[in-house]
Amino acid sequence: MSGQPMPCDPQEIGALFLFEKLTPEQLGRLCGAGRVERFEPGPVYAEGDPATCFYVMIEGTVVLYRRVGGDDVEVTRTSQRGVYAGAMQAYLGDRVRQVYNNSMRVTEPTRFFVVPADTFAEIMQEWFPMAVHLLEGLFFGSKNTQRMIGQRERLLALGSLSAGLTHELNNPAAAAVRATATLRERVGKMRHKLAIIAQGSYSPEVMARLIDLQERTAERVAKAPVLSPLEASDQEDTVTDWLDDHGIAEGWRIAPTFVQAGLDVDWLDQVAAAVDEEILPSAIGWLNYTAETELLMDEISDSTTRISHLVDAAKQYSQLDRAPFRHVDVHELLDSTLLMLSGKIGQEIKVVKDYDRTLPRIPAYPAELNQVWTNLIDNAVAAMNSADGQGTLTVRTARDHDRLLVEFRDTGVGIPADDRGRIFDPFFTTKPVGEGTGLGLDISWRIVVNKHHGSIQVESEPGDTRFQVLLPLTDAEEESG
Repeated sequence: MSGQPMPCDPQEIGALFLFEKLTPEQLGRLCGAGRVERFEPGPVYAEGDPATCFYVMIEGTVVLYRRVGGDDVEVTRTSQRGVYAGAMQAYLGDRVRQVYNNSMRVTEPTRFFVVPADTFAEIMQEWFPMAVHLLEGLFFGSKNTQRMIGQRERLLALGSLSAGLTHELNNPAAAAVRATATLRERVGKMRHKLAIIAQGSYSPEVMARLIDLQERTAERVAKAPVLSPLEASDQEDTVTDWLDDHGIAEGWRIAPTFVQAGLDVDWLDQVAAAVDEEILPSAIGWLNYTAETELLMDEISDSTTRISHLVDAAKQYSQLDRAPFRHVDVHELLDSTLLMLSGKIGQEIKVVKDYDRTLPRIPAYPAELNQVWTNLIDNAVAAMNSADGQGTLTVRTARDHDRLLVEFRDTGVGIPADDRGRIFDPFFTTKPVGEGTGLGLDISWRIVVNKHHGSIQVESEPGDTRFQVLLPLTDAEEESG
């Protein structure tokens, strides 16, 4: 909006600290090119509008705002003469999109010295050519540095995730390989045992009973209860005594397999009643191989299922073949990120999930939210490792009025009070040199605030640090609809 035009006094303009070193001729040119305007309380310009003017306050009070989500957040309020705002990057010309980076309003009648943006750019280039070159180098150099370090940080994060995923995949894959080799051996022995049984003078009825016992043994393995270590030890002693009493050699080797497979002495009594005494040892040996093969196949199934879950988590984390913007369940995103980072989190840090499963799906960019979760979890783990390497990471979700809250709480060293106001600034980091670029939280802030119109905040004291991400439950289009 425009204000009320007023006369421009070069002497008054020269008293402002920004122009106090200018010559009378320069001040005269400024007054000729610019103008003095008086604004009544209200807005002067809005964030995102084309930056057409450079404003220097002569007297009054100005308030600067930034748009955060759906709210205007006050950044600065001052009555100091000479403060300036507006088209401060006009000297960069078309190389940078010339829009206002904030909103300005006045709370009382306020006078500004106003210079058109193109005039301000010309004067800067003519009067301060060296300063303009330095400012250009600083501006574009900072942008390039931020972009390059951001790419490097993403590569480092990708490498860390790849190493963690490889480690997580290696465990079930190795278990499946071991179980397969053992299974091959057991099946070979089982064929040998079957050949011995077949060479005996067993009637078809006895063979039918043995096969029926084998089938029922396999069924019991699938339904085997999970026992505590103490319960399993007591059961093994009981089964060993039964096997010894019935003349089965090395019963102490067979008992653990039977107990793990859910075969107790009642079942063994049924086996003893179903076959003749002279073939009982062969029958027990054959059923032992049956139980072992079933357990090994269960182990292979569990291992391959684990691998499949890890691959699914990796796809969920990276959002392959998914729409970039869609409605998502944040719990799925959190679970996939925690699984991807499980190798980095380690065994010493306990992870607690406090989810409100009644929360609805929200509109979001899921791949970018996963990047936010990764940065916040990585910082929490680093904070706990800086203490004693142990602690608890609590991930909580809840409804906060018309927004969804995702909170990451750690028991690490905490963030010093002097640093809390700077942690979202680009390149600011509390990590040792080489371990942090200072862009993780800046990137997270931009993703949450700029792309999702949410907010991110932190509360911290030693032993209790909480990063809270608040995301809208609906997007702007849905609300307007």
